[in-house]
Amino acid sequence: MRRRFHTLDVFTDRIFGGNPLAVFPDAEGLDARLMQRIAAEFNLSETAFVLPPRRPGHHCRLRIFTPAAELPFAGHPTIGTAVLLALTGALETRAGRTDVVFEEPAGPVAISIDRPPGAPPFAWLVAPQAPEFRPPPASCAELARMLSLDETDLLGAPFEPEAVSCGVPLLYVGLADRAALARARLDPAAWNGTLAGTWAPHVYCFALDPEHGESHVRARMFAPALGIPEDPATGAAAAPLAALLARRDPCRDGTLRWTIRQGFEMGRPSILLAEADLRDGSIVALRVGGTAVRVSDGEMTIDARHPAPRQRG
Repeated sequence: MRRRFHTLDVFTDRIFGGNPLAVFPDAEGLDARLMQRIAAEFNLSETAFVLPPRRPGHHCRLRIFTPAAELPFAGHPTIGTAVLLALTGALETRAGRTDVVFEEPAGPVAISIDRPPGAPPFAWLVAPQAPEFRPPPASCAELARMLSLDETDLLGAPFEPEAVSCGVPLLYVGLADRAALARARLDPAAWNGTLAGTWAPHVYCFALDPEHGESHVRARMFAPALGIPEDPATGAAAAPLAALLARRDPCRDGTLRWTIRQGFEMGRPSILLAEADLRDGSIVALRVGGTAVRVSDGEMTIDARHPAPRQRG
């Protein structure tokens, strides 16, 4: 069988930036085994597969795979797919804002798409699950060693390490400054002994000393459990980060917004927006937004009968 695919760079307004994504807009007939092998072949952070929706009123169903595993929810594939469908006409957009819903394993994901004249489409997604908070599975000293840092490089109170999930659990480690963030190197052996197999094995490091007034957070994300040594832009991590920051903000009502810069250390500069709506001090909605640009189009010939290659050793 032959299937069309497209690639995009997400959370950027120009190619060669942001987080690369492959999208198969017609994935009906592909099973999970094939989707996983296709994602491994592309070897990008994620590959997205578009399927018909199961519920009336929803636009499509989305399955998302890293090179090693399927995800229940992910931000850059959701936003990139929404932008692609708008650009190709598979999603009919109106002047102003167009609202759609994607079905993902974590739950329905509401998406809003804006198409400003002369600029790439901009999409917002609403996190499909309320944030869940859990304590870290390791001490600050253990986490610092895992990141090849000193314990003094960690940010400390009130930003002690914390695990948070809005569909994908991550461990959030605040660092003292951008210099510490740039020095961070995940030690695979230490990670294996510290976080592998825990509820939140993916590590999201952030610093709150932005390089200019238009940004608020600098971040990096490491996910060896998903086959991702480092991710250039992580939308599924931006929503829990907004929840973590909102819980420490004195604001009790209204909308808080942060601009997150990620991927710069990798040469893939990415800009993500995150918002938290608060009512009486409680978080009632979390959103992540960004742009995406098309990079390439192609066709893959897939032989479903072809066996997986044997593992040596």
